Amino acid sequence: MLALTARYRAWSFPLIRSMASVSASGAGGAKIIDGTALAKSIRDGVAQRLSAMKAKYPRFEPQLAIIQAGARPDSSVYVRMKAKAAEEVGVKFKHVNLPAEAEVDEIVRIVKQLNDDQTVSGILVQLPLGEHVGAAGERTVTEAVSPEKDVDGFHAYNIGHLSSRAADPLFTPCTPAGVIRLLESTGVPIAGAQAVVLGRSDIVGSPVAAMLRSKDATVTQCHSRTKNLEQIIRSADILVAAIGRAQFVQGEWIKPGAVVIDVGTNYIPDATKKSGQRLVGDVDFDSAVSVASHITPVPGGVGPMTVAMLMENTLKSAERLWEQTRSLKVKPLKLDIKEKVPSDIVIAMAQTPKPITQLGHEIGLLPSELESYGQYKAKVELGVLDRLAHRKDGKYILVSGITPTPLGEGKSTTTIGLAQALGAHLGRPAFACVRQPSQGPTFGIKGGAAGGGYSQVIPMDEFNLHLTGDIHAVTAANNLLAAALDARMFHEATQSDKALYSRLVPTKKGKREFASLMFKRLKKLGIDKTDPNELTTEEITRFARLDVDPETITWNRVLDTNDRFLRKITIGHADTEKGHERVTGFDIAVASECMAVLALTTGLADMRERLGNMVVATSKQGDPVTADDIGVGGALAVLMKDAIKPNLMQTLEGTPVFVHAGPFANIAHGNSSILADRVALKLAGTEEGDPADRVGYVLTEGGFGADMGMEKFCNIKCRVSGLTPDAVVIVATTRALKMHGGGPDVTPGKPLHETYTKEDLNTLREGCKNLVKHIENSKKFGLKVIVAINQFSSDTPAELKLVEELSLAGGADAAVASNHWAEGGAGAVALAQAVISACESPSNFKFLYDLNLPIDKKIDIICKEVYGADGIQLSDLASRQIETYTRQGFGHLPICMAKTQYSFSHDGKLKGVPTGFTVPIREIRLSAGAGFLYPILGDMQTMPGLGTRPGFWEVGLDPETGRVVGLF
Repeated sequence: MLALTARYRAWSFPLIRSMASVSASGAGGAKIIDGTALAKSIRDGVAQRLSAMKAKYPRFEPQLAIIQAGARPDSSVYVRMKAKAAEEVGVKFKHVNLPAEAEVDEIVRIVKQLNDDQTVSGILVQLPLGEHVGAAGERTVTEAVSPEKDVDGFHAYNIGHLSSRAADPLFTPCTPAGVIRLLESTGVPIAGAQAVVLGRSDIVGSPVAAMLRSKDATVTQCHSRTKNLEQIIRSADILVAAIGRAQFVQGEWIKPGAVVIDVGTNYIPDATKKSGQRLVGDVDFDSAVSVASHITPVPGGVGPMTVAMLMENTLKSAERLWEQTRSLKVKPLKLDIKEKVPSDIVIAMAQTPKPITQLGHEIGLLPSELESYGQYKAKVELGVLDRLAHRKDGKYILVSGITPTPLGEGKSTTTIGLAQALGAHLGRPAFACVRQPSQGPTFGIKGGAAGGGYSQVIPMDEFNLHLTGDIHAVTAANNLLAAALDARMFHEATQSDKALYSRLVPTKKGKREFASLMFKRLKKLGIDKTDPNELTTEEITRFARLDVDPETITWNRVLDTNDRFLRKITIGHADTEKGHERVTGFDIAVASECMAVLALTTGLADMRERLGNMVVATSKQGDPVTADDIGVGGALAVLMKDAIKPNLMQTLEGTPVFVHAGPFANIAHGNSSILADRVALKLAGTEEGDPADRVGYVLTEGGFGADMGMEKFCNIKCRVSGLTPDAVVIVATTRALKMHGGGPDVTPGKPLHETYTKEDLNTLREGCKNLVKHIENSKKFGLKVIVAINQFSSDTPAELKLVEELSLAGGADAAVASNHWAEGGAGAVALAQAVISACESPSNFKFLYDLNLPIDKKIDIICKEVYGADGIQLSDLASRQIETYTRQGFGHLPICMAKTQYSFSHDGKLKGVPTGFTVPIREIRLSAGAGFLYPILGDMQTMPGLGTRPGFWEVGLDPETGRVVGLF
C-alpha cells in the first residue's frame, strides 16, 4: 500500500498537532516544517497565476481530468480532495467514473480521447483499477497518458527524463516535488549535502533521489534490507523517509541538526481515538524532534503538498499547452532553385512534401479533424469551425487579375507564391484557398491550376487529377437528379393519377405512409393532411403530378471532360421509352449547380436545403419544380456528404493550401468554397489578448479577371458568407497588358512577337488602362488594392516602373513587382509586406447593388459600373424569364453574369477597355439552390470543346516509377 498511499496522500486530514509555520519549534527544539501552510501558499500562487492569465486571455481555462474505475471508498476520498483543491484554485475538474469491471482497452480508449481533448490540461488515473487489471494493465493505462498531460509525473517519458542529467521532464511527480519544496523552505543548502533516501519505490524514493542528485546533493538510497542502515542514516544531513514502516527511524539514528522529511503514512492502534487508530510516519517523531534541526510532522507535512503540487503541475501544463497552441509554426520546405527554371512537373516531382498529418498539426488541427487521403492530402472535418468559433478571423484577401489573355497572368502562381512568402519567409500564418481544377482544362488547352515554377501546389499531379473525388461526387449528384427528372416525366406520362399515387405512396404491411420528404411538397401545395388515404382526388392529382413543361427544363447532365458533341443531344431513343424523346445536352461538371451549391454552402444542413431547392424546370401551371419535388434532395446530399469537407494540401515550401470546390468561373461564381475560407480564417485567427502581429492571412482566389471572379466574390459569395474582405490583389503581367494595349495576336506554336519580349512602353502604357479599370472597379467595393506585377525575365526596369506608376495613379494602394515564379516565396516577400501594410487599417467594403432592385436593374448596374457598357439588351426569352422568376419569388437573388472572360464586354475580341457597347442578354437561368440568377451573354457555352492539339498528347506514365509525366 505504500505506493498508493504515497501517490494519493490526502492533503486535508485533521491535524493531530497544531502547526504554525516552518519557524515553529517542537518540544525538543526542531523547527516544524508546516506543509499545510506551504501547500496553501502554493495553491494561492496557482490561483493568482491562473487569474492573471484569464484576465489577459479570457478563454484560458485549465482542466484536470481524473479517471476512476469503480467506487472504492479510499479512491473516492482522494478524488474528492483533488476536486476540492481544483475548485479552490480555479481549475476546472472532470471526473470520469467508469464501471469497476472496465477493461484495459476501454480505459485506454478514454485516456486517448482525453489526450486529444484540447480543453483538458492534465490527466490522472486513480489507482487501483481493480484486481482484474493487474500491475501490467495499470502500466498500460498510465503509459497511454500523453507525457504532455501527465501531471502526475509518472509516465516513463517523464521518469526517464527525471533520471537523466541531459534532460528535464515535462512534469516531476507530485509527492517528490513536494518533498523538494519542503526542503527548500528550510533554507538549508541542498548542494553538497549528504542526503539519504530511505525507500526505493518508483513513486517516491527513486524520483526523490534523482531530484536531490540534480540539485548537487550526494545521495545514498537505502531500503529495508540495506546493511548498516542506522550508520548510513547517521551520516545524513538530509533524511527522506519513505519506507512504509511505522515509526521505523528512531531519533538516536539521526545526525544532530539534520533535516528530516517524513513521507510515511501508516496507521497504528490508538484506543484514545474514536476510530481506534491514528496516523504516524516512518520516523518516530517524539524522539526525532529533539535531534533534528527541521522535521515534517505526520499529518501536516508532506501530505498537503502532494495535491498542491498537482494543482501547480496542472497549471503548468495548461500554460504550456496554451503557448504551444498559440506558437504553432509551419516548418518550411527548402527549395532547390535552378537558374534555368525547369518545367512545372519536374519542379513538383523534385520536392518531397511533408506528411499531411504533420502539416495538419503545424496549423493547429487535431488528429480527429483530419481525414487522410494518402500521405499528402486530407479532408478537414467541419467540427473545427465550432472548436475555433471564439477566434477572431485572420485577414481575408482576394487574389484576382486583369482581363485574361492567351499569354496568361499567373493568378494561381501569384496566390501560391504570396502564401509562401507570408508563411515560409515572414513567419506569418498564411493559407491559400483555391479551386479544384476540372479535368476539362487539365487535358484541354489551359493546363492545370496548381500554379507554376517555384510557386505550386503539390503533389501537382494529384491536385489536377481526381484529388479526393469531389468533382465525381458532384457529377454523380447532378446526373442522379437528371435521371430522376426524366424518369418522373416518363412515369407521369404513362400512368393514371391513381396508379401513380399508389406507387409513390405504396401500402406496406397494410399501412400507407408519406415519406418524410413528401411533407415538404404537401406544405408547398397547401395540403395539411398527414394520412395518404385522406387526400381528395384533386389533391392526389396535384401531389402526384409535377406536370413538367419540357420546354422549361434547365437541368442538363454533366461530364468532367471537354466534349463539344454533347452540347446538344436527343435522349429517349430506346423502344423502352415509348417515344418519349426530348432534346437536352451536357455541361462541364464544374458548371453544375451542385458545384455552385458546394462552393456557397455554409454547412451540411444548409447544403441539404440548397440541393433540395434547386429548380430544374417549371410546371405547366407556372410553378418551379425542385429536386425535393422529385424526391431526390436527400440522396443528393448523401452523394456529396464527404465532398463538403475542404481538402488540405501544401505548397512547394510546405505552407498550407485548401483546395475545395471548382465552380465554373463563367457560369457560376468562380470562387473556392466558403467553408474552406472559413476554416482557414479561424486557423489564421487570433485569441482575445493576442497582439496584432499574430494575425494570419487567407488568400482566396477568384476566377478570371476582377470583372468576373472579384465582382461575383463580392456580390454573391460575401453576401452568403457574411465575411468581409480586407483587400484585393490584382495580378498583371507586362505581356498581357501589352496585348490589351494593341499588341499582336498570339498564335499557338509560333514565336512571340518582339512586342512581348522587348521593351515597348507605348503599347504597355495603353494596355495599363485595362489594369486601371480593374483598380477603379475594386475601389467601388471599398477595397484596398495591391497590384502584383508577375515578373518575367524579359521585363525591363522601365516597364516595371511604368506599371507601378500607372497603378498608383489609378488608385492602387500599392504596386509591387514579384518574381515568385523563378524564386518561390523569396521572390514575393516585397509583395507580402505590401499586403500586410495594406491590411493594417480596415477596408470600407460595400456591395455594388441592392438585392431588392428589379432583376434587369441589377444586371444593368453590373454592365455599366463594372464592364463600362452603355446598357443592356434583353431578348424576348430573357424578358419572359425575368417575369417568371419575379413571379415565382426569385427576384431578390444576386446576379451571376455568364460571359466571356477575355473582355470587359460580351465580345472576347474587344481588348483593353472597350466603350460604346450594349450587352445582349440571351437568356437568364435560375440557380435557386446556389442562390443566384445567371444571365447568359452572347454565345457563351457551358460545355467547352477540345482543340486540334489538346494537352493530353503530352500526358503519360513513367513505366518504371509509375509517375505522371508530361502533365505541364
